[in-house]
Amino acid sequence: MASIPANELETVRDWLRWAVSRFSEAKLHFGHGNTHAYDEAAYLLLHALHLPLDRLEPFLDARVTQDERARLAELFTRRIDERIPAAYLTREAWLGEFRFLVDERVIIPRSFIAELLPHGIAPFLGPPETITTALDLCTGSGCLAILLAHAYPAADVDAVDISAEALAVAQRNVSDYSLADRINLIRSDLFDNLAEKNYDLIICNPPYVTTMAMEELPGEYRHEPAQALAGGDDGLDAVRTIVKEAPRFLNNGGTLVVEVGHNRAGAESVFPRLPFVWLPTSSSEDAVFLLKREELIAGR
Repeated sequence: MASIPANELETVRDWLRWAVSRFSEAKLHFGHGNTHAYDEAAYLLLHALHLPLDRLEPFLDARVTQDERARLAELFTRRIDERIPAAYLTREAWLGEFRFLVDERVIIPRSFIAELLPHGIAPFLGPPETITTALDLCTGSGCLAILLAHAYPAADVDAVDISAEALAVAQRNVSDYSLADRINLIRSDLFDNLAEKNYDLIICNPPYVTTMAMEELPGEYRHEPAQALAGGDDGLDAVRTIVKEAPRFLNNGGTLVVEVGHNRAGAESVFPRLPFVWLPTSSSEDAVFLLKREELIAGR
């Protein structure tokens, strides 16, 4: 158990220094929004002390009260000893300026697709007002469905997940953004319960972690629902179904956008006839592919 000398840590600066040192010593894994110990420690401090998340410097020399010390000690102990991701400790995650409720019922939002909405895929879609129906498969917390609704204000959005628990979280987020009249939450195993629906745009961040990689995941990831991560032996179980079934649910000229992580080679091997367009983001060149309906049909 982490030993925290709370009475010796008097200022925000003291707690920040201590936390960065202990996080590094414990070899915590950072892959759920923050990328290293300093950012994670700063975020947890600011959140716990109810301070603006973008204003650390003015408070560094502020003294921490006894009650606040107890709160920080509990928070950092759980982060170090139990390896609980920060987002689950604070019950929030951010994609850009968008804040979402998260807990252990959903994976923590971190999709590459979020960065691509709307500008990264705009050249392939035309004017935003032409997108009137959109689908977010494997919606989880509902984060991408909410980003879709903001990016395409003329679109009605269906948000699908196999997990009733995940949809309960998504419902909270949809309600928080006052989008219940535009986002329809549907429990379904991919396309199974979508009947004869059709869409101008389908996006999906499916489970794509390979069986081998699942066995080697850091402790932080083991707090997330395995069902939302495990993609089968080669990580492409869900992707195979999506590529096969998507043409039935896309309108003519419709677009499919799917995230596959670091599995470009696997996707291209499984679907050698498909003319994948790989969409670059700030941290990846080939984690997300785009295909048009007609290309999906021709490439079968």
